[in-house]
Amino acid sequence: MDPIYFTYLNGLDVSALALTNDEILAAVEEGLRAQGAGETVIEPRVHLEPDPAFQGHFNILRGYIAPLQLAGVKIVGDYVENYQRGLPSEMALLNLFDPRTGIPVALLDATAITEMRTGAVTAIGAKYLARRNSRVLAHIGARGTAYWNVRLLDHLFDFSTIRVHSRRPESRDSFAARLSEDLGKPVIATDDWESCVRGADIVVEASRLNAPTPLLKSEWIQPGAFVAPYGTMSAVELSLTDLMSKIVVDDWGQCKQGKFGSLRAHVETGRLSEQTLYAELGEIVTGHKAGRTSDVETILLWHRGLSTSDIALGHALLTKARAMGIGQQLRFA
Repeated sequence: MDPIYFTYLNGLDVSALALTNDEILAAVEEGLRAQGAGETVIEPRVHLEPDPAFQGHFNILRGYIAPLQLAGVKIVGDYVENYQRGLPSEMALLNLFDPRTGIPVALLDATAITEMRTGAVTAIGAKYLARRNSRVLAHIGARGTAYWNVRLLDHLFDFSTIRVHSRRPESRDSFAARLSEDLGKPVIATDDWESCVRGADIVVEASRLNAPTPLLKSEWIQPGAFVAPYGTMSAVELSLTDLMSKIVVDDWGQCKQGKFGSLRAHVETGRLSEQTLYAELGEIVTGHKAGRTSDVETILLWHRGLSTSDIALGHALLTKARAMGIGQQLRFA
């Protein structure tokens, strides 16, 4: 048997590759398009909770994208108190394989991948589901994925007003300062949820809660808004879905099951079901279903995170790494 090698991209490599906003969006949209065309396999995520006292768990995401000829498994830790240790709340590894033989293709630090692909799905959702003239963004949460939510949304919409909020003042203030510098425009850190959310055209809820708590009030959502809640623990009221003209998810197979997610209670009480669900995002990206059709529609996107988005972004990083000569070749067998 000939020697088998796989590519290893560590966090420094991923940073050096410096994917542009457009490269990130294009890769993730390609994965969504493949999903909408029926060219993917997405297995619902599974969880490992080592000990409830640790206040964290692992998510295992598995998928396959036929046009890219890649299968992948990502393992990501989600530890809400990691900031106290100076660590990211989410750290991950992505394994990519040849789906025809099972040969390992690559191992990537997927911490940044998780952050970038999550922000990209939020932004692509807004591209199809938010009003084109959306000018005010409200963002709850300041974790790693939050940065890419705001950065990629602003790349598409060039907001006149961006408001952010998170539980800890030092967190929201530093988050707003970083965004202000990187985006070249003022970003306002608000002291409470209501002043952040009221009057916003686009509302993203990416909070980090220890238990479900309805902190985002439905009455604050203005008609015609686009709302994207995706916290692991729900921060929304049950009445939120009553406001919606359309409810869209990234993948119904994983949204309809599991113990976590911002609309878990809505599924359990029947407010979100196959009958009330409008579409998966991939169906809209491919044009099989229409996105927003009028400015008066109030639309919600719930995305739990797709293995195929990780794989698509991993493929983009591998392609750029080969062109730039970045990464290590490790012998497998």
